[in-house]
Order: sequence, then C-alpha cells, then structure tokens
Amino acid sequence: MSSESPAVPRLSFRDGGTIPQLGYGVFKVADEIAADVTAQALRAGYRHIDTAKIYGNEAGVGRAIAASGIAREDLFVTTKLWNDAHGTDDAIAACEASLARLGLDYVDLFLVHWAVPAQGQYVEAWKALIALQERGLVRAIGVSNHPAAQLEEIIEATGVVPAIHQIELHPYFQQRELREVHERHGILTESWGPLGQGKSDLLENAAVTDIAAAHGASPAQVVLAWHLAHGIVTIPKSVTPSRIVENLAAVELRLTAEEVAAIDALDRPDGRGGADPATKTA
Repeated sequence: MSSESPAVPRLSFRDGGTIPQLGYGVFKVADEIAADVTAQALRAGYRHIDTAKIYGNEAGVGRAIAASGIAREDLFVTTKLWNDAHGTDDAIAACEASLARLGLDYVDLFLVHWAVPAQGQYVEAWKALIALQERGLVRAIGVSNHPAAQLEEIIEATGVVPAIHQIELHPYFQQRELREVHERHGILTESWGPLGQGKSDLLENAAVTDIAAAHGASPAQVVLAWHLAHGIVTIPKSVTPSRIVENLAAVELRLTAEEVAAIDALDRPDGRGGADPATKTA
C-alpha cells in the first residue's frame, strides 16, 4: 500500500487471522469491466476484494490481481458458494472452479452465500466449507444471509463457528438482534449494501448530511464511518474512480458518540432492501 493511501484497520477472527475492515465489493460489476475497476481499487489502496461466483466476475477480478504486482499475502480475497452447489461434492467442485477463475491457490475467505432454508442443505454446505478449510483451499470460512435459526443450527451441528457473517446492513436496517447473536458467538459482522440497498434517500437524510457538513465529508463517508465505528466490516461498491477513492478515505473519519447515536436513530422496521434470507427459495 502506498504511503498516500489511508491505513485500513484490520479486525481479528475468533480463530486467528485478520480481515481489512473496509474492502471493495464488485456486486453487479460486469466481468468485462471488473478487471479495470478492481485495478483502480487496488491502486487506490484497497487490499480486500469481495466477489462471488454468482456475480460472474471472478475472472475479471483475477486478472486485476495478477496484473497488480501486489504480493499475495498482502491481499484479502473473498468469494462465495452459490445456492446450486450446497451438496458436499458440488461445493468442493465450486470452490475449485472459483479458484481457477480467480487464478489463485486459495481464497482468504469463503462464504456460503445464502442459507436457502427451503432447500435444507445449509448444514451440508457448512460441512463442505469446513472440509475445504482443512484442505487449505480457503483460509477462513463464514456465511452470508443466514437467519439466526440457521446460523445457530450449523454451529450446533458441527461445533464450528463461522468467522464472519455477511448480511444486508445499513442505518435504515441495522439488524441489531442478529448482531447480538454474532456478539454472543464471537462472529464478526460484515455489511453488504452499506449505503442503503434500495433506499437511495439515505444519503440525503438530514442526520447524515448535517454530520457530513460538520466534518467536510461526503454523506457516503459518514455512513461508512458509522459502520466502522460499530466494528462492522463493510464492502462498498462503486465503479466511479473518484468514489472508489472517497469511500476508502472513510477510514480516516472519526464520528463522535453523539453522531453515531444520531445515525443509530435512523433504524426502520421496513428498512430491508434486498431479499429476506428466511424466505429465499433458490
């Protein structure tokens, strides 16, 4: 990382290892531009890249990594197991295919993308990730979009606690009860859609814009700083070069306790913008 890039804090997993608290997400980034925007993020100073098989851009991300010249040990790469590969053999093959597309020998974090309770294979999928970790193909394992009941069930069935749980989380949808479950088990919380998935007025909310004006910061930086203040890992996505840089600079913004509380007060019962993990069927 260049001396001009912000220093991104790292959080520790319960079983060892660390993760940069702010990363670059490539959800809905087409593969043909993924290499370019990921390269921009790496040049800006990001060292944590979050992709997934279903995004269709692992190959583009891999091309950017290969061309970056950055030592592998200085990068943190996450990808995810899609819902059609929860069976043991399918999950292992899917991980190997993701590694091939990324051009990597291992990923730093592999997640079960959705529990899909209706399929009833989330425990098997979790056992497959445990096996992949034992084989050294993945360094850390976790889950994404798991309701509390399924999260508790995979822990009870295997005795292995996910290192991290990636969920929709933003000031309009703060997931406090699920975060309490994470706290109890020592699971890190990671937010997707951190700037308000499907809720575009978040960045125009007066509580956010007033804090932004007070700090000479952007509303997006304020919202990201709120995530960081709560000890949440977050992966904002942008394909705009200036915003890629701007988002990373949020690690240098320190909110007061009163400012954090003002954003805490924005939580809404109808704040979810994405699919509900409890009812997703495929």
